[in-house]
Amino acid sequence: MKTAVLIPCLDEEKTIAKVVADFKRVLPSAQVYVYDNNSSDRTAAMAAAAGAIVGKELRRGKGNQVRTMFREVDADIYLLVDGDDTYPAEAAPEMLLAIRSGEADMVIGDRLSGGAYRRQNKRPLHNLGNHLVKALINRLFKSGVRDVMSGMRGFSRRFVQNCVVNSDGFEIETELTLQALDKRFSIQEIPIAYSDRPQGSHSKLNTLADGARIIKTIFWIFKDYKPMAFFSALSILLFLGGLSAGYPVIKEFILTRYIAHVPLAILAVGLVLLSAMTLTCGLILDVTVKQYKDLCQLLLQQSERPRSQVED
Repeated sequence: MKTAVLIPCLDEEKTIAKVVADFKRVLPSAQVYVYDNNSSDRTAAMAAAAGAIVGKELRRGKGNQVRTMFREVDADIYLLVDGDDTYPAEAAPEMLLAIRSGEADMVIGDRLSGGAYRRQNKRPLHNLGNHLVKALINRLFKSGVRDVMSGMRGFSRRFVQNCVVNSDGFEIETELTLQALDKRFSIQEIPIAYSDRPQGSHSKLNTLADGARIIKTIFWIFKDYKPMAFFSALSILLFLGGLSAGYPVIKEFILTRYIAHVPLAILAVGLVLLSAMTLTCGLILDVTVKQYKDLCQLLLQQSERPRSQVED
């Protein structure tokens, strides 16, 4: 089975040659692809010298790179890994075994269970963000994924061909996990080691920007994948606001049979109407999402039928 190692890169001149060499050593039959994100250093040249097939993606963002790699690279098994030498190449054969045997469509390299990421990563907000997003996803999907944001994961051809990547940046790992859960692909997790970047190698992550991205991701998960829960919560907040604004008006009318605070009454009615409209939107979108999931499952079933049955 043809195996492809996919390495998205931006300014990884210090580490990319070692990463390519490590994966070529551990997976000698695999083809290693490095997609350069318009680096300002010699990343592309170093990757090519190490024996990688080098591609280019001019649009900045890891999500854009992954989308291009999924579209352009043809293989039976895929391994996605960062080019910063933080993930162990030695874990790759065990991770890909479940894909090769057909037991899983996605295998995630779990950095968190053994505590390696917490010990090596010196950015507390990143650890907090990992746990917040993981807790939200597991609660909404009733799943038990241990590492939602791992950058090392394997995929089957079936997953890659049926995965729609919309993210542009580093939230791509979260989206890949959501795609697998939402479309009911089988997922396995294998604990792996994790080490911080080597000295002289600089991270592209930004604490404030990443914090904002995590909040945006949480909002996006609620709205796109669980619209009923999202719009119901918003509807309840609007209804409580309308009730708070309307209570003095109702009390005044009961006592005096007259409404003096007309603007407050208008505000209360408006909030209650918005609450009802928001709940209606949630119901409509929930039905739409369910129909979309049913359509995805139908298309997956048709794509897996033998060619002879399709022609018949």
